[in-house]
Amino acid sequence: MPEVTLDIPVAELVDRFCRYVAVDTQAAVESETYPSTFKQLDLCRMLVAELYEMGITDARMTKPGYVIATVPANSVKKVPTIGLIAHVDTSPDVSGKNVKPVIHENYSGGDIVLPGDATQVIRADETPELGACIGDDIITSDGTTLLGADDKAGVAEIMTAIRYLVDHPELAHGPIRIAFTVDEEVGTGTKHFDVKKFAADYAYTIDGSTAGEVEDETFSADSVTVTFQGVNIHPGYAKGKMLNSTTVAAEFISFLPREMTPETTEDREGFMHLHSMEGTVNTTVLKYLIRDFTLEGLLRKETLMQETLRALKAKYPALDYTFEVEESYRNMKYVLDQYPRVTEYCCEAIRRCGLTPRQGLIRGGTDGARLSEMGLPTPNIFTGGHNFHSKTEWISVQDMTRAVETIVHLAMIWEEKSNS
Repeated sequence: MPEVTLDIPVAELVDRFCRYVAVDTQAAVESETYPSTFKQLDLCRMLVAELYEMGITDARMTKPGYVIATVPANSVKKVPTIGLIAHVDTSPDVSGKNVKPVIHENYSGGDIVLPGDATQVIRADETPELGACIGDDIITSDGTTLLGADDKAGVAEIMTAIRYLVDHPELAHGPIRIAFTVDEEVGTGTKHFDVKKFAADYAYTIDGSTAGEVEDETFSADSVTVTFQGVNIHPGYAKGKMLNSTTVAAEFISFLPREMTPETTEDREGFMHLHSMEGTVNTTVLKYLIRDFTLEGLLRKETLMQETLRALKAKYPALDYTFEVEESYRNMKYVLDQYPRVTEYCCEAIRRCGLTPRQGLIRGGTDGARLSEMGLPTPNIFTGGHNFHSKTEWISVQDMTRAVETIVHLAMIWEEKSNS
């Protein structure tokens, strides 16, 4: 195929992004509603209206709050339906209210001091990715909030790519399904997602970081709850009778290898993360996040915990305990390896943008991990954003533009590779 040069409307892309981040869509961990905050729906309604303005007449917001829409095929070929997915919510960790985006034009290097709070500094020596963005236009918040590039950059990039395809009918593509989800940041982004009704053959989340990256591997994840039941008695008469559940829990924690904690692991190393504990003499509850890139590694960690519990039971016969495992998600690579062209076509699209694709792994999870497990193979594509979940979050306009180009080329590649 002859090389196609794309002329992405950069000003439109930046305008979209800045409008979207101005909408407060911060999710909430302890909420009992879905979505966890109804203000997320303000952006969802805005997106539905904008899709209609583009001529996407089936755009709608579902009862759970997802935005779903279709770009019809303009090719005579039988082309697989691909999905493009991003999430509208932002992290509960840092305020997303009254975000004021700041554009630092033609970044020349060095630290970036954020104007709304001079204590918030993006330090060049701590942020090697900045070195690759000399000459770019960098967008930050003013330092009083996060920026919201995670994942409003993905939302803006999908919307700009769709507008570009609609405005350029000479670029052949198959059917494209669009989904903007809620509550990804609190781990329930796909809780009510109907893969069958979405009706895509393959999909891509636009929710990554560094330009050129495509991520086809995540942790496998379980949640473990360990409950210790002790024996309470008046402390003045406790000798030989009391069994303090908090003391036993502390012993359990100390027995687990420190080299298997998040703060001591990197790359492909998994961990056991104690993320909450609550206890009295009678009852202590520990909650762990267990992570590993293999199911075997996940099982080894859980087996180690159970062996430690049995040893404590032998030491303290009066101890009662429970050990509960809840599956969270699985490494999407188990699914994606069965559909190699999904990632291969993405790498080809990245190359057409003039970038070198880098297949990587995520030390975490994405909506794509659950969607892959639910039967929709879904790797993750870069957005260009960095320092997510912090006031020093930033993104390059030029990298955002490359993300849009990647999406457009990806739609075209699926059409090119399909049989007549």
